[in-house]
Amino acid sequence: MELFLQFSITFLIAIVSIPFAILLVYNHKSNDCLPPGKMGFPLLGETLEFLSTGRRGNPEKFILDRVAKYSSLVFRTSLLGFTRQFSSTVLCGAAGNKFLFSNEGKLVTVWWPSSVNKIFPTSTKTSPLEESKKLRKLMLNFFKPGALHGYVGMMDTIAQRHFESSWEGKQEITMYPLAKMFTFWVACKLFLSIDDPKEVTRIADPFQVLTSGVFSVPVNLPGTAFNRAIKASNWIRNELLSIVKKRKVDLAENRATATQDILSHMLVTSDEDGQFMTETDIADKILGLLIGGHDTSSAVISFIVKYLAHLPHIYVEALMEQMEIAKSKKPGELLNWDDIQKMKYSWNVACEVLRLNPPLQGTFREATTDFVFSGFSIPKGWKLYWSANSTHKDPQCFPEPEKFDPSRFEGAGPAPYTFVPFGGGPKMCPGKEYARIEILVFMHNVLKRFRWESLISNEKIIVDPIPIPEKGLPIRLIPHHNCN
Repeated sequence: MELFLQFSITFLIAIVSIPFAILLVYNHKSNDCLPPGKMGFPLLGETLEFLSTGRRGNPEKFILDRVAKYSSLVFRTSLLGFTRQFSSTVLCGAAGNKFLFSNEGKLVTVWWPSSVNKIFPTSTKTSPLEESKKLRKLMLNFFKPGALHGYVGMMDTIAQRHFESSWEGKQEITMYPLAKMFTFWVACKLFLSIDDPKEVTRIADPFQVLTSGVFSVPVNLPGTAFNRAIKASNWIRNELLSIVKKRKVDLAENRATATQDILSHMLVTSDEDGQFMTETDIADKILGLLIGGHDTSSAVISFIVKYLAHLPHIYVEALMEQMEIAKSKKPGELLNWDDIQKMKYSWNVACEVLRLNPPLQGTFREATTDFVFSGFSIPKGWKLYWSANSTHKDPQCFPEPEKFDPSRFEGAGPAPYTFVPFGGGPKMCPGKEYARIEILVFMHNVLKRFRWESLISNEKIIVDPIPIPEKGLPIRLIPHHNCN
């Protein structure tokens, strides 16, 4: 039955595509100033190929193949269910990055695929731009320098508890799930003041299902990734709504404070018109923060462990840096902001991981007016996509791009607009410094305790929608006191 259904869908697409392809050829000839490219199948466009290259472990292939084919740093496609009228245009290279980042709010604006709107329904009540502004404003107090300094000790405390409960005394572990648990624990503490590992674990499991479906084909049929993501988001939202309701009571009865975390801040803060967010809106915002606050960092942490297992000379240099810091601490003394600033080589290692496996593969924008880029016309309403890999894997930007080389980030570092794991311009990820602290705190704690060996020497990497080790990165732990 399943094979018959797949054949029927394929046959239907083929039949419908014939007149559609003829129309595209005619359109392309009559619009010579439009970017080169093709639209793929009706409704699906080139979405399946776009997603499948990631799941095969080489997401950059979709972008770089088309750059080579069209000899252009801008091309046309159709992704994630867009119609022909609103084509997707991919801007590549440092010039494309600079153009998009510099024209935010002028020629382009933030845009989300329909899949995001269906999974986060309250986001449709206002424009994506307004949603983005609202969330960014709420985050300012929690990501300003003074606040960030105070998170170092909190993260170090959680890291120590995490290693004591999940790493020490183990001969073998599966790294990626544990990295997710650490980063999710930190996010729960900062955003919700949840510190109980059992409670953290209980609400963590559905998040992988959710994130896998956010940028999937938006077909809500039983068994699809999109359908599973909607179910997971509904379950998580209900859990968060219960937490929000309880916090409202705690605030009213002085068992919680207005400044203890982002949840309290959302509940007590009104907009310019004196309106407060609804409980459902707050639950959606927290849901988005929990996704962004742990998924990306856990991927980076996992790949740091993966690369250090295979590159002993880099491991040794990072270890020496971290042990110098460890030796300077009194017994029981937590890491502080000054310690983080000393971890320069460790951060170079993390940046090279971010270059080779950027957790943010790219983002979408929408053209708010007609404009010209690189000699091609981009009509108002077209969706725009930028890809970090278009520069990260470009040998003109990074010689020998597949080589792991932390020295790329010494001195002045890469050329502007070539290293963009956190985006850029006004919409640069506001949690960049939060992620840096979290990653470095983890590196300090793992390096001072262990060396390790990968149990799968050439484990495949898949992107769904962030890069992850296919088997979860199983490793063998060797505590330093057991090292010869």
